[in-house]
Amino acid sequence: MNLKFEFEMKNTIWCVIMFILAGGLCFTTDYPIYVFLGFCVIYFVIRNLQVTFNRKISWILNGILFLSGAALATFSIQYMLLDEELFQRTTDDRWILNIICSLVIFLLVHIFTNNGSITCAVSYISLLVLGFANYFVYMFRGNELTFADLKSITTGLSVASNYNFSISYKCAYVILGGVLYILLGEKLGTANKNKWIMRVVCLVLAIAGSVGIYHETIDMTTETWEQKGTYRNGYVLNFVLEIRDSFITPPEGYSEERIEEIAKDYKEEDSSKSKADVTNPTVIVIMNESFADLSVLGQINTNIKLTPFIDSLKENTTKGYALSSVFGAKTPNSEWEFGTGNSMAFLPEGSVVYQQYIDAEPNSIVSTMKNNGYTCVAMHPYYETGWSRNKIYPSMGFDETYFIDDFDKSKLMREYITDEELYDKIIDRFESRKKNENLYLFGITMQNHGGYGEEYANFPQRVYKYGKSYTDVNQYLQLINESDKAVEKLIKYFEAVDEPVEIVFFGDHQPGLNTAFYEMMNGKGLSNLTKEELEALYTVPFFIWTNYDTPEEEVEITSLNYLSTMALTRANIPLPAYNQFLSDMMEEVPAINSRGFYSKKYGCYRSLDEADGDEAEWIEKYNILQYNNMFGKGNRNGFFFPYIK
Repeated sequence: MNLKFEFEMKNTIWCVIMFILAGGLCFTTDYPIYVFLGFCVIYFVIRNLQVTFNRKISWILNGILFLSGAALATFSIQYMLLDEELFQRTTDDRWILNIICSLVIFLLVHIFTNNGSITCAVSYISLLVLGFANYFVYMFRGNELTFADLKSITTGLSVASNYNFSISYKCAYVILGGVLYILLGEKLGTANKNKWIMRVVCLVLAIAGSVGIYHETIDMTTETWEQKGTYRNGYVLNFVLEIRDSFITPPEGYSEERIEEIAKDYKEEDSSKSKADVTNPTVIVIMNESFADLSVLGQINTNIKLTPFIDSLKENTTKGYALSSVFGAKTPNSEWEFGTGNSMAFLPEGSVVYQQYIDAEPNSIVSTMKNNGYTCVAMHPYYETGWSRNKIYPSMGFDETYFIDDFDKSKLMREYITDEELYDKIIDRFESRKKNENLYLFGITMQNHGGYGEEYANFPQRVYKYGKSYTDVNQYLQLINESDKAVEKLIKYFEAVDEPVEIVFFGDHQPGLNTAFYEMMNGKGLSNLTKEELEALYTVPFFIWTNYDTPEEEVEITSLNYLSTMALTRANIPLPAYNQFLSDMMEEVPAINSRGFYSKKYGCYRSLDEADGDEAEWIEKYNILQYNNMFGKGNRNGFFFPYIK
């Protein structure tokens, strides 16, 4: 290989252009002047360098360029997106998988270009564009750019002008590093003479890399909350996992004829299962953040009773425990299970429906209530962009939405708006209702959100666990006690109301606490658990209270996907066909979630593939109906899944 300098006018022009670019980035991001000078020197040297080498080694140079480009692009994306602490949390095996993912992109591009320099430029720029797109999306909404977001790219572009685009010094470094890499690829990358042999080699290597990634990520979950996908999996790999999870295949036995066969057992609406004699009650649903009864994990003793008011509810109350499909995070999956009656049991582990699978007209309790003449209102005292609720709620049919700016931000517990403030907002909306206006009010709290390790001046610790104690556990227990007080105030208000009111209350998932606490409770921690021990981590309390006559019931176990059907039944609202199906199914399969189901036949928890007999048949029918509901597109069954009429 021979190297020499050769000054040409076009090289001088390119140097001037790049020096101006680097100067502009220096001025915009205020990175050190020595970085600017160093870039200018390196770019000038490489730009004017003439390289000659034996073409027989071109495939070696291309290979080195592709591998180094994949590694540099992976590093640059992670470096740009994460702070130092989070950057260091990405494990070595995830780094390797991300580099392989990036390398596959280089190999696939080279199949079409057969030119090393073009491959380097196209592949590297494509990866950086993906990284920068995520950078800006996270800046605007606090969540990562997902593969599902590409379906709504036109919407995103339409509002892009409303935002201010700015980049950090890290972004500037990534841009400058990319310019130098692409320039180096221009100098060293070549076209291969035996192009078809090279294309076959690239294809084989790309397939091998893809198979390796698939094999290593079978049990790996996609992360879509805040920056977890980037620091846990690596952004490129996490994006690939989202593509993987987007392909949901029809269940065995799925067909339109099979759905019609199932439909024969149901009618359009059915009020025969009603457990009340009222008309159009106000229906209030509270999904309480991280609300749980930790005694389901083992004995826990505290200095005071944690939930004395909720424990005292009996008259006109149905209460018990329900299986959630998530533990410690991913609230919207619980929200979705309640609202739609669907289950995470049939979706990839780690997926988030709101960001991956929701369609333009999602059938839910909202559409049911609207079809019964209700005004539907959603309230959440946090940011509207969280889990894309600002896009999801209007498509579900909510008439009104209230987010953090609509609440009194001085009503804080720790750093979140209190349950009581949310309930006061619900009461205010009830009191301001129009004459003969029927209300469906759905509220999601924030007060109990993790983490629980810091001390707060506005949060005196009065509740303590006896025995070996933990700071985060005590703080969480205090929050649960405060939630109980807020619920008491809410129900005391509606006890005095003349109009019929139903209140549905449930926790979205258990909190994520320190591992030592779980080891103390079950002797194992969070691994090597039996099915019963595992499902205990996914068990949350619920109650349905009315200020009118309904039967007093204790439910040993159900699941969140059944709760909306139970709520409709106790509100004397005729059940749509899908809810009729769910009402029948819960008699045979009382609880089902992402981890399995409770078998009445065997009196224990089982995985879905262990189901047999009638239980297997019900689960099969459920899977078929849910697939049609979510992925049937133009063939969605209008009898089971009517949208807003």
